[in-house]
Amino acid sequence: MEYNITEDNNKVIIEGIRDFDPVHIFECGQCFRWNREEDGSFTGVAFERVLNVKVENDKVILSNTNIEEFNNIWYDYFDLGRDYGKMKEIFSQDEILKEAVKFGSGIRILNQEPFEILISFIISANNAIPRIKSSIERLSKRYGKHIGEYNGKEYYAFPTAEALSKVDIEELKETKIGFRAKYVSNAAKKVYNEGVNLDYIKTLDTTHAREELMKFQGVGPKVSDCILLFSMEKYEAFPIDVWVKRIMEYFYLKEDTSMNKIQKYGEEKFKDLAGFAQQYLFYYARELGIGKKKK
Repeated sequence: MEYNITEDNNKVIIEGIRDFDPVHIFECGQCFRWNREEDGSFTGVAFERVLNVKVENDKVILSNTNIEEFNNIWYDYFDLGRDYGKMKEIFSQDEILKEAVKFGSGIRILNQEPFEILISFIISANNAIPRIKSSIERLSKRYGKHIGEYNGKEYYAFPTAEALSKVDIEELKETKIGFRAKYVSNAAKKVYNEGVNLDYIKTLDTTHAREELMKFQGVGPKVSDCILLFSMEKYEAFPIDVWVKRIMEYFYLKEDTSMNKIQKYGEEKFKDLAGFAQQYLFYYARELGIGKKKK
């Protein structure tokens, strides 16, 4: 994809971009370190950088960055090399997905850091998004590297595996992650002390990568698929949570279909674009409350 990209006063301005809405991107359940500002922009932390994202007319304005960082980090992070318009054309052949795509038209799947996503989605299990976000902020402030101040607020990088591997489980619980503390500790130790290589897992095919991820305590089918989709470029992964289960049963399958059957159906129906379909369906279902009532 080609865009008109300019740099001006610690900002990168992307003109002519389509299929990019910060609300859809940052509030579709794939990330936890982005927060909406009073002016409608979003500020977040990724790869030890603080970035503000704002859309004005047909321009995306990335503040607190430069062209070099954009080329090295943000271009891939925001999946700017993918033609979402072409993908939407394919999805629009399905009447349900056509509506979901219209509703979440600006969704893009972020390419995030695997260890951060491993820990974040372990924390996400049976948890609400506001609590997940606040726990991750506490974890970062306590054990992550201070990366500076932006607009009057201090920011911290996500903790490394080394840092978390050295924290006592009871101390970890002070970040309000509850029973998940032992899983977080175990994961950090497996990565730092035992040498489990997430970058290597990323090179495996989806089935084998999923098997390796599920060896971590606290990582089941849904969490493993989220890690695969949001940090390992396994776009055929189809994570099933309560909202995806509801919308799939509401429109495609009978009630009380097992998670395993829903996942297989989604993977077979949407093939190598299943992860993108999942994000559109999830956002559509959750925002509109689809599937709470029977057909």
